[in-house]
Amino acid sequence: MSSPESRCLESFPLWLRTLGDDARALSALLETSESEAVIRATASALTYLFKSVDLIPDGLEDLGYMDDAFVVRVACTHTAEDERSQEGHAILQRLADEARLIHEFLGDDYAALERHVDGLESASARGRSVAEVVQSAEARSGLARDVREWASTYGTPGFGRDAKNLVKLRSFLKTKLAGA
Repeated sequence: MSSPESRCLESFPLWLRTLGDDARALSALLETSESEAVIRATASALTYLFKSVDLIPDGLEDLGYMDDAFVVRVACTHTAEDERSQEGHAILQRLADEARLIHEFLGDDYAALERHVDGLESASARGRSVAEVVQSAEARSGLARDVREWASTYGTPGFGRDAKNLVKLRSFLKTKLAGA
């Protein structure tokens, strides 16, 4: 078995490479799911992609979008196990499973990230609140369309397989999540 550090250095760049595809898959689920918990979790995760104030600014070299990849995964843990296991919801299960590595990476600071993700239910982006997305099929379609457009232009940022990047990432998140 590999060390937590080597698993993070292997997984985190992959998560950045798949962020656009993961967002597209969640946007499709957002439009088709009948579960309020699934809609709320995916709306929270996808809305975060458009927030102007991220935990880590998207343009920050080596770290940009890592917080987005983390938030997407943690938000998927907020659906019930039986919802994640339903056919068509494999994306939820995979992302929720991957959140375990985030928990291992952040340790005690993971709880602060969970609280941050919980707070996204009151967030708004692109003129839509998560509550509006949950209540309105039109708002869900609008958010899904915006996500597909975002994903089509998303360029994978670098995340070098250097342990220094893990130190920077952990420090950045610890600072930003302090008091959350």
